[in-house]
Amino acid sequence: MIKKTLYFGNDCYLHTRDEQLIIKYPDSDKNDISVPVEDIGVVILDANRLTISQSLISRLLHNNTALITCNEKHMPQGLLLNLDGNYVQREKFSFQLNASEPLKKNLWQQTVRCKISNQSVVLKNLGYNVENMGYWANNVKSGDSNNYEGRAAAYYWKMIFSDYIDNFKRGRYEPDPNHLLNYGYAILRAVIARSLVASGCLPTMGIHHRNKYNAYCLADDIMEPYRPYVDQVVLEIIETGIVTDELTTELKRKLLEIPALDVTIDNKASPLLIAARRTSASLSACFEGVQRKILYPELI
Repeated sequence: MIKKTLYFGNDCYLHTRDEQLIIKYPDSDKNDISVPVEDIGVVILDANRLTISQSLISRLLHNNTALITCNEKHMPQGLLLNLDGNYVQREKFSFQLNASEPLKKNLWQQTVRCKISNQSVVLKNLGYNVENMGYWANNVKSGDSNNYEGRAAAYYWKMIFSDYIDNFKRGRYEPDPNHLLNYGYAILRAVIARSLVASGCLPTMGIHHRNKYNAYCLADDIMEPYRPYVDQVVLEIIETGIVTDELTTELKRKLLEIPALDVTIDNKASPLLIAARRTSASLSACFEGVQRKILYPELI
């Protein structure tokens, strides 16, 4: 069963009782609402006066739920995850921390190749020439020493929104629809980090990303081939003609559907939330030396 993504944008009191998340609205005649904790995968807290009990936080983390907090601009800011997500945690960490440099370069090669391939499908479906993308994807070397990821990204972002936006520039602080991409990627990052923890991986230690200020380097690595799925959601929003200069409740609702998107791994379709668990489990198996390929989704 697909786990639920819960978004709280209004002031309320969240607590737990009998393994349920209980939602209580102050100064309201509404009855309390309950949701089984075991059914929850992601919780987003986005209200200034929202209160959540420590006991509920504990139950959510025990259930390996990703808990996201938002800032005053209503953008995801913090991520809380379970520190004890796998029953052989220390052993899993040991395999990851002792992974050889050639192995990490090979894993990054697989990651970049899949990312570029998925990006090329997005552009191909829009009717653009992707012969160059195919070349870059097929010729990625160990560690992506030729930086084909960067070349592909430059072409990809130049083309993807060109029918709707002149001179689009991808960047965290650039004009819309970058805020939609940022929001979607934050949700995706939480989903991937949650899956890595469940598979016994340490999300801080990346295979490519190494920023000392980044607590989720591995999540940022593994989410790369999944990014085009978020891009497609944002593209669909733009195609409808909805005004996107403000991150409205309607837009958030569409982006909150990202964990439930259908993705395909090895010709088997599943919600993105479940696919992410398959990907992270395969990564853990690569660290252990029992398999050599990461299972990534492929756009078709």
